[in-house]
Amino acid sequence: MFEDYLPVLFQIIIAAGFAVATLLVSVLLGRSAKRSKIKDSAYECGMLPLQEGQPRFSVKFYIVAMLFVLFDIEVVFLYPWAVVYKDFLAAHGAGIFFAALSFVSILGVAFVYAWRKGVLDWKN
Repeated sequence: MFEDYLPVLFQIIIAAGFAVATLLVSVLLGRSAKRSKIKDSAYECGMLPLQEGQPRFSVKFYIVAMLFVLFDIEVVFLYPWAVVYKDFLAAHGAGIFFAALSFVSILGVAFVYAWRKGVLDWKN
């Protein structure tokens, strides 16, 4: 049984060895480089960094981003359903359709709720 896992073990050892070797080379070469204030400063596409590092985003930006991820993941759940729909329908009847219809209905209610609350309105 050990022979079955030997290639996996070799791959893990090679990957860990590569990571350690890369870090060691980086540390050794990084110490030998000449350091100066200009080299250690942040590079902003040729512009001098005069402002804060990260601009502040509105909370609405994050809410819309979370809603996008939420609805995007729900679509990912619908894809396997669509793949097996025809075979499942022939074997078990229309139960799969009504399950997906209830799933999409709940998503629709959530979308309408978010829309009514003004979450998707960028002007505010």
